[in-house]
Amino acid sequence: MPSLKEFRIRIDSVKSTRKITSAMKMVAASKLKRAQEQAEASRPYAERMAVMLQRIASAVQGGASAPKLMAGTGSDQKQLIVVVTSDRGLCGGFNGNLVREVRRKVRNLLAAGKEVKLICVGRKGRDLLRRDFANLIVGSYEGIGGKKKITFAEVQPVAEKVLALFEKGETDIVSLFYNRFKSVIAQIPTDQQLVPFVAPDAVPAVEPQAVYEYEPDEEAMLAELLPRNISTQIYSAILESAAGEQGARMSAMDNATRNASDMIGKLTLRYNRARQAHITKELIEIISGAEAL
Repeated sequence: MPSLKEFRIRIDSVKSTRKITSAMKMVAASKLKRAQEQAEASRPYAERMAVMLQRIASAVQGGASAPKLMAGTGSDQKQLIVVVTSDRGLCGGFNGNLVREVRRKVRNLLAAGKEVKLICVGRKGRDLLRRDFANLIVGSYEGIGGKKKITFAEVQPVAEKVLALFEKGETDIVSLFYNRFKSVIAQIPTDQQLVPFVAPDAVPAVEPQAVYEYEPDEEAMLAELLPRNISTQIYSAILESAAGEQGARMSAMDNATRNASDMIGKLTLRYNRARQAHITKELIEIISGAEAL
């Protein structure tokens, strides 16, 4: 059995850990509100952008003049996956659950004979995927999702990389993986196709009876809006991921604080028992010595 000193050291150590996890929970809670507001503020713009593109695309669907970003290349041999995770850990299964879905999709694509490339936004996703697919990673970005205020300009390099790979003919399909923020305890791993353009599931379908006239023509508008839509969807995904990260971290630190309190209670009980046994042993030794005299 450990000595009383060892019990005291262990209890003090767990108490220090509890202070840290409690402080991290408070910090995550304060950051969560700001990140959640940013994520929720970006949703209407991203959704309306998708609705507008869906409406314009319906007028030129199947036409010879349809942009490649909407019509695609006619092949699905080359696949590009953009993975959005956090730069920091201590947020439970936030990153692990998403990377598990990405691994499953990559393995399925490789088994089907497809060519796969990865772009990682966030250090944790890059580190986890590099263990199995280091040779597939063609781009890595850090320090975007962890900032106090994420700007649209900071996301542009990611979108430009995606567009450059598509224009060079190095990819046919572009997918975006991220954690969509639902609540503090729920973040939904989401697979969204960016190229060719497909309206997200959350976007309502365009009314078939609606008729619109566009100036300039639809092709010119799509040529301008489709690249911007890629930047917008990636920006929205990073904001959703940032909010989900803080929610997951707050929940994880709350659980860690509760576990530390439970462990302190158990260690204190064991310490008291060991102390009582030690006192009892000393009393028996004293009484035995007195009787021997």
